[in-house]
Amino acid sequence: MNQNPEKADTRPGRRTSSLIGIAGAVAIVVVITGILEARVALTGGVEPKNPLAVAKVTYEVQDSYSRPVSYLGLVTAGRKAILGFEIPGQIATLEIREGDPVKQGQELAALDTGALQARRKATAAELEQARTELELAQLKSDRQKELSATGAVSKEAFDDTRLRARALTSRVEAVEAQLASIDIELEKSRLLAPYDGVIADRYVYQGAVVSAGTPVVRLVELTNQEARIGVPATMAGALEIGQQYTLTLRDQSLQARLLTVRPDVDPVTRTTSVVFAIPPDVSALDGEPITLDYREPVQMRGGWLPMAALLEGQRGTWNVLRVEPDGELYRTTRESVEVLDIQGDRVYVFGTLPDGAWVVADGIHRITPGTLVSVTGGN
Repeated sequence: MNQNPEKADTRPGRRTSSLIGIAGAVAIVVVITGILEARVALTGGVEPKNPLAVAKVTYEVQDSYSRPVSYLGLVTAGRKAILGFEIPGQIATLEIREGDPVKQGQELAALDTGALQARRKATAAELEQARTELELAQLKSDRQKELSATGAVSKEAFDDTRLRARALTSRVEAVEAQLASIDIELEKSRLLAPYDGVIADRYVYQGAVVSAGTPVVRLVELTNQEARIGVPATMAGALEIGQQYTLTLRDQSLQARLLTVRPDVDPVTRTTSVVFAIPPDVSALDGEPITLDYREPVQMRGGWLPMAALLEGQRGTWNVLRVEPDGELYRTTRESVEVLDIQGDRVYVFGTLPDGAWVVADGIHRITPGTLVSVTGGN
């Protein structure tokens, strides 16, 4: 049998070449792996040369906090009244208009007094007649008294003259009272301003016939204004009479002294009315809205953080990054908190943060938990 000597010689050579190739590949993998492991070993304990700088804030736990609240009320005049005549009659003069300022004692309106003047003239004449008759009776009584002592006039005639003089005295007093009553009616026929103020409303006009008590004008006092504000009954007990509180009128703050706290609750609003004295240098309109700015205490454990320190978490919770010393740098740790209140750019939170912890104040979206950072600024 003849065999091909070339095939017999080359088969072992090919096998040897394959083994050498495999060995070389394994060697290359081993070398590369060693290099990578050595690099990791060399760089694993080295910190980054330029760690991210962050600002910190201290989380301080407290048992309560205060939140700003506002309660709406109205400006009311110290005195305001609907004025009318106490007697009936026809309005003769009514020259004031709504918005006109008036002074105390100024005449606002007047009734036609023609009939009253006639009555007064007749009563005055009657009074004069009664006084004349009384004077004559008194003179006659005096003369008869002297004659009665000598017996020239009977006692019966003297008594008649004396008692007539007494009756005329009573008549004079009655007519004087009638005259005084007419003078009072004449005085009441003029409607006078009881205090300085402004005419807010006018209900009738000149020439109208009014009965006693018919509204004519509404007068509002401009001084001694008050603010009546409804507050919860629980808060009313915390207010102190005589103390100054902050009110807001037309976006301007002012200090007002608390005058009174009503002892009852409005059945509709379920609030208690408190009354403040508006300073005299403040110009306000009757019925204008005004608010009481108050800081209400809330008993709730937590602490304040800037809003920028929050990162939205899962299921309604929020995350913050706490920083702890790690050598010369600081390492971040994720903590979960619940937002209890928001005031401007800060939030009141409570969660897994310990008291006194340092928290990254802002820019936490650039940082992941476990990152080494340097701390600058903050409080």
